[in-house]
Order: sequence, then structure tokens, then C-alpha cells
Amino acid sequence: MAAITLDKVEVAFNGKTVLDRLTTELPPTGVTALIGPNGAGKSVTLRVIDGLVAPNSGSVRISGQRPPRRAFVFQRPVLVRASAAANVELALTPLRITRAERKARARAALDRLGLSARADHPATLLSGGEQQRLALARAWAIEPDLVLLDEPTANLDPAATELAEGLVDEISRRGAKVVLVSHNLGQVVRLADDVVVLSRGRAVEHGPTRAVLTSPRSAEAQAYIKGELPWTFFAAAS
Repeated sequence: MAAITLDKVEVAFNGKTVLDRLTTELPPTGVTALIGPNGAGKSVTLRVIDGLVAPNSGSVRISGQRPPRRAFVFQRPVLVRASAAANVELALTPLRITRAERKARARAALDRLGLSARADHPATLLSGGEQQRLALARAWAIEPDLVLLDEPTANLDPAATELAEGLVDEISRRGAKVVLVSHNLGQVVRLADDVVVLSRGRAVEHGPTRAVLTSPRSAEAQAYIKGELPWTFFAAAS
């Protein structure tokens, strides 16, 4: 369980405010989606939660009896110059399990994402979609408590997207907290339990997915959602 509280978080780069006293509290379980226009601060929010970016002011608190085991899947995967299997095994090293178990879990993860045939191929020579699936396999393998996903299916075809979404759902059902950034509101509907709408570095709305997407209260959320979801979604939801 990993409830996340962001309290008046401010982040600025080169004098430009990216997060503007961002305040919101994410529930300890389920999938939370961060949505909003480009430049709203979604990706930076993920990095602040993970500790990759330190706020200029404000605080980030993650509750729990112990520090959560985290996995971050970037929009552009970060991989080492080794085989696909070795990339997953390396992520498992801190878990202090046997080498045989690391190899078994890595192979299972690659199989789960349809990458068994690529296990011994150099990770950096895989296609963009394969690299993204490898990053998801690596996250799944470590059995994390907190998963941060930045547009995880942006480079995937429909079949791979369906596979990846099934994996995200499985990770969540294991009990991990998932925070997802996505511009694909259909994906948000399929995966997210709750939604935070960001605009100009602030959380302008937060609530259950269907309520936020069908009846947004703030002007910023209304403008963004109506521009991204087809009218047929609202007709079907009414």
C-alpha cells in the first residue's frame, strides 16, 4: 500500500514554473491516471513522486510500513547495453534472490510480454515497441509496490497495447499502486480507478474516472476532456 500525498509542490526549471503549488492525495491502491494538455506537468509529477526531481518547495509523502519497491516505465525506455534478459535480471539483483530465480523470473516476464524469442538479443537494438514491452516486463518482474508509467503504450501497436494494458491491470490486482500518465482517454477509461486533471502545474480536478470524464466540474477539465473524447463516449455514458 502506497498512499501518495503532494502538498503545495512547486517545481521550476530555468525560471519557468512547471508545478505550481500542486496539491493532491492519491489513494493507496488501484490505478490513478494523470491527464491534461501538453505542458500541464504530468511527467514531472511522476518524477517528483519517484524522487528523480526534487521540488523547490512543498512536500511529497508516501505512506506505508516500509519504503515501497518502485518501478518507473518511461515513455522512452532506459535500457543497458546488454541482452533483453540481462536487463530484466539486472533489475532483480537488489531483491537478493538466487541467480537461478533471477533467470527464471526474467524469462517468465519476457514470455508475459511476448518477448521470449528476443531474450538473447541486444536490448538497444530492439524496435521501439519491443523496448517498451521490455521495460514493462522489467517492471512486472520485480513485483513492485508502486509503479509509475509515463505513456507506456505510446509506441505499441493495438495487439501489444492490449497485452500491456492487461499487464498493468494484473500489477494493480496484485496490490501495487499504479500512477499512469496517458493522453489516450480510452485507455484511461479501461484502466484507471480515479483521475487527476492537471492544468498549468495544478490539480484542477480529482475523482472517480467515470465521474470526471462524463461530468467534469472545472473549466480546464471540461475543455481538455471534450477535446479528447469523442461525443459518442458521452452519449453512451448518459
